[in-house]
Amino acid sequence: MGLGVVVGFTAVNSLTRPPAEAPMMDDTVPAAQSTVKPNKPGVSPQRADKVVLTDAEWKKRLTPEQYRILRNHGTEAAFCGLFVDNKKTGTYSCVGCKLPLFRSDAKFDSGTGWPSFFQPATADAIWTRTDTSYGMVREEVLCARCDGHLGHVFPDGPRDRGGMRFCINSEILTFQEAK
Repeated sequence: MGLGVVVGFTAVNSLTRPPAEAPMMDDTVPAAQSTVKPNKPGVSPQRADKVVLTDAEWKKRLTPEQYRILRNHGTEAAFCGLFVDNKKTGTYSCVGCKLPLFRSDAKFDSGTGWPSFFQPATADAIWTRTDTSYGMVREEVLCARCDGHLGHVFPDGPRDRGGMRFCINSEILTFQEAK
């Protein structure tokens, strides 16, 4: 993995910005009280609105497939996800905690079979860490609020948009169409 990729991830993770307005759930802190501290690459960000649940609570909240992907680092089959071909304008959020993750204006057709984005909705929406599973070295993308597995990021995205491809599982996303 090239240095440019690591630098790209550092920039995403080290910016300090207030969290995006998000629909709040009963177990989160209101956005006005929420703070995000800069985090080190590969380390879950510290957030006042962090969602931490037991496995039993996650299993109640999620479908079995959502749990397998979001909590156990699974992957859905290519070209089968609900949002692969979605062309509507709106925001994609985490199914586990409702944090806005990506916007439709950053979505592109990568031909890979998974929804692909060239940037997150905000710099503090996600975090990344090195994933060495299955004999590969990749950068895993996780939700900054609940630490759920979203997918992976690769340095083969649109060059005119920063060159990154956030390859995200549809199953762990919700979509709110813009009005």
